[in-house]
Amino acid sequence: MDKKSFKNYKLSGEIVSALTSLGYESPTDVQSKVIPLVLEKKDLVVKSQTGSGKTASYGIPICELAEWKENKPQALILTPTRELAVQVKEDFINLGRFKRIKATAVYGKQPFAYQTTELKQKTHVVVGTPGRVLDHIERGTLTLDKISFLVIDEADKMLNMGFIDEVEAIIKKTPQIRVTMLFSATMPEEIKKLANKYMKSPIHIEMMETEQSTNKIKHSLLEVTDGNKMSMLQDVTIVENPDSCIIFCRTKDRVDMVCDQLTDFGYSCDKIHGGMLQEERLAVMDDFRRGDFRYLIATDVAARGIDIDNITHVINYDLPMEKESYVHRTGRTGRAGQEGQAITFVTPFEGKFLKEIEEFIGFNIPKLDAPTKEEVSKKKSSFEAKMKIEPTIKKEKSEKLNKQIMKLYFNGGKKKKLRAVDFVGTIAKIDGVSAEDIGIITILDTVTYVEILNDKGPVVLKKMKTTTIKGKLLKVHEAHKK
Repeated sequence: MDKKSFKNYKLSGEIVSALTSLGYESPTDVQSKVIPLVLEKKDLVVKSQTGSGKTASYGIPICELAEWKENKPQALILTPTRELAVQVKEDFINLGRFKRIKATAVYGKQPFAYQTTELKQKTHVVVGTPGRVLDHIERGTLTLDKISFLVIDEADKMLNMGFIDEVEAIIKKTPQIRVTMLFSATMPEEIKKLANKYMKSPIHIEMMETEQSTNKIKHSLLEVTDGNKMSMLQDVTIVENPDSCIIFCRTKDRVDMVCDQLTDFGYSCDKIHGGMLQEERLAVMDDFRRGDFRYLIATDVAARGIDIDNITHVINYDLPMEKESYVHRTGRTGRAGQEGQAITFVTPFEGKFLKEIEEFIGFNIPKLDAPTKEEVSKKKSSFEAKMKIEPTIKKEKSEKLNKQIMKLYFNGGKKKKLRAVDFVGTIAKIDGVSAEDIGIITILDTVTYVEILNDKGPVVLKKMKTTTIKGKLLKVHEAHKK
């Protein structure tokens, strides 16, 4: 048997089926170390770079250990950004699909009432940013008495963003008997203190550099004046001709400027920064993930929570002010075993910041000569040819998983005193259908949504048009896809 196989762990058939459908072939290094320990309910402190597969390392065992029958949240995942919260929620839903694990994301800039309605449903996992999570706890809309797992993800970013006090306040409100996991790409003293204060004899796991995705990244430095950055960016992108690239800027105004200029030059690009509405940011991320455009211009808001394979290049248009941000920005490329390039522009006045970054990462970034006019001229035709080609739309990891799922709408909910067991009991009696074919059930006041798995949707839809639930004949149709 392959030493590195998910079948070597004590995982149920539902979890293994989801992993197979999602294309998970064998565990990454961090997954092979973390999964068995979480299954044994050990406290963990994990130092692991972004792109190493850490979300699944805690997501898989938490989905395995979660009790479907329990209505209150059993796991709380804290993330520094909204984008990461949404992504981790989606990962939990996909990993726990066949166990009917319901995950909810809570974060700022989204209506509080909408999140409250979500939390009133059966919810197994809550993923959120510290401020909004604490807000829900204090208002009584998020109950913690059944929390068995607490995960602090991207702990160093929490520290940099000033969330550490809120994180501590949340920890104090969770049950004392729980499994606590802390994940961080870097391990500042404050993070170590947090672990020592709130964790029970945690096992420390540090992924060595050779086990990291960063050794797949070619780092380089280009010296440039601020006024010449745009022309340098054009030259670099023409010579490198990336398939998929993130260009990081220090401020949202700079992002707007760079995006506008590249758009004028005919680049396939879009932008993301903290000044945009949350819906816009998520839409841009979805489009970039699918490959709708090649160049994403972003502030550090995009340095976390982008789990996208095949980003070939990261360009630091502006040097980051925080040394940790360099690690997180460049970690967007060279993911999932792929090779990547990280090119950083540095001005003559930024030597101090560069030195801090190099001391932090443990090596000097090699200096690169600026592209010559001859190189740019030689590569321009192939660059322009690629610009005219429509990008290839990438398939979502969950596409195969979701293909077998039909979401049904029923026009009855809590006001008709309907419960999840009523739907399960009725649907599972249909010939050829069992409880295992029923996915996540969401019961609102006047409507209910039921996911039917394993291509059984059409059978259930047809039968339920003439079948009563608790003596009530409900209207039923396929739910509109959002």
